[in-house]
Amino acid sequence: MNQQQALWQLGAVDIAAAVRRRDVSCREVTASVLARIEQLNPRINALAEVLAEEALASADAADRLTLSGHEPGPLHGVPVSIKINVDQAGHATTNGVVPLREHIAREDAPVVAHWRSAGAIIVGRSNTATYSSRWFTDNGLHGRTLNPWDAAITPSGSSGGAAAAVASGMGALAHGNDIGGSIRYPAYACGVLGLRPTVGRVPACNPSATTERSITPQLMPVQGPLARSMADLRLGYEAMARHDARDPNWVPVPFELPRPAGPIRVALFRRSPGIPVDPTVTQALNDAAVWLQQAGYDVQAVELPFFAEAAALWRTLTVDDSRRSIIAGVEHHGDETMQRSQRHLLAGMPDTDRDGFLDALARRQALVRSWSVFLQSHPLVLMPVSWQRPCPQDEDAGTLEQARALIEAQSPLLATAALGLPGLSVSTGMAGGVPVGVQLMAWRFREDLLLEAGQVLEEAAQFTPFTAR
Repeated sequence: MNQQQALWQLGAVDIAAAVRRRDVSCREVTASVLARIEQLNPRINALAEVLAEEALASADAADRLTLSGHEPGPLHGVPVSIKINVDQAGHATTNGVVPLREHIAREDAPVVAHWRSAGAIIVGRSNTATYSSRWFTDNGLHGRTLNPWDAAITPSGSSGGAAAAVASGMGALAHGNDIGGSIRYPAYACGVLGLRPTVGRVPACNPSATTERSITPQLMPVQGPLARSMADLRLGYEAMARHDARDPNWVPVPFELPRPAGPIRVALFRRSPGIPVDPTVTQALNDAAVWLQQAGYDVQAVELPFFAEAAALWRTLTVDDSRRSIIAGVEHHGDETMQRSQRHLLAGMPDTDRDGFLDALARRQALVRSWSVFLQSHPLVLMPVSWQRPCPQDEDAGTLEQARALIEAQSPLLATAALGLPGLSVSTGMAGGVPVGVQLMAWRFREDLLLEAGQVLEEAAQFTPFTAR
């Protein structure tokens, strides 16, 4: 460990190793991170709730385990944050909504329980969008989260608090969730790494929920980690992706599966007809393609099957499913900016009747099949996170034309989510003072291929995170 480096700057792997060697105590690491939070959080507002006393008590308990000779978990002593839309015992699962500010959870959600049992120290609850349904992090209950790099640029959402927290050193790992890019776009905007696992890989359940999730939120959303390094991301991911009987859709798949024969073929997807592409996005894709090629991958520029249709299908299914829940909630409890954003999302979207919704679900199966076949020959896809660099704050609540352009730009996030596939956001450099990067995508449960290729990109890019600048 570099003695000149503050403890809050250390990654999860380094913290766990230092604690295991007894070079540092869990309390020392936690106190350093809490001091960083006290310094930056009043300005950035990444954490809607800071758990200083609770975190120090957990750190002291972890230190007692260390001294007792107890075998430490993989995250023993690692400070983390939990998104405020997931149950954490004793705390409100507000989801950024005023009526839920007293919605106190009595037990931990699976991801929280798994990170706790792995030894993680929870230092705070990260902010989200109203109902966690924007690519911006702002709500009438907890206020706005800023991007550490540039306050005028979105930290994205809905896991913007998680990305801003881990980017700025308010914990080595952050928990997020993703139904339409809510892990990958915040990672892109804040210059960190974000993994959207396969649906069924990480167990999901909010014990405090009063009703069961409807069909679209069963098919698309996932829980996943954000981190400043690939090694940390892998550590956080493997710690959360364990069995919990409360999620009957969890699948017991090994973390490592047989590698494809020969050089892994990568489909390079550079353009979708009719959607403008920022030159910095093109450059990031070209750089990543070269780095992968140099590492022995076989990179080929190709078109993806039914890409635009998959992105459009996401909008059809999520909007129709949300009419009974989030949409009505925003109309009654959302802040004005959220209401404008929702009106833009709904513009031109007709109501879908029962048969239309069932037809859309059936069509989704056909698209999933086509991607399954495609990914047999191209096990990895290199594509944008967004066709545009991270956008200004409240771009979705400006004019209708601005909102439509933003939705089109996010099609790489939406298409993959609609099909329940895993994706990884990797930073590759800077453009105009904000981070840019690329997305890797693979077939179901091939996170091992994503993490391996992501490691190649991380080593080649040599991206310097916010905490080291």
